Amino acid sequence: MASNFHLFQISNRDSLHIHMIGDFDGTSAHELINALKKNIGNFKVLIDTNDLNQIHPFGVDVFESKLFTGIKNSSNLLFIGRHKHRFAL
Repeated sequence: MASNFHLFQISNRDSLHIHMIGDFDGTSAHELINALKKNIGNFKVLIDTNDLNQIHPFGVDVFESKLFTGIKNSSNLLFIGRHKHRFAL
């Protein structure tokens, strides 16, 4: 994992907000996928990309290739923030 990557999760009754900070690489992608696997069925998930510094293409590739179809097609998953276009599923 990028040494400066942090993933914070805040949930309320019906939604989960994931805030990513730092550099997004392959290991960071796995951390995000694991968080989604645990929560996607239970919550609407908002993933905030505002505080990402570098987004490594390899990290995005890992994220997209390892993300299973049930999550990719979920209407409960929404990327927000200035880098949301980099994670367009």
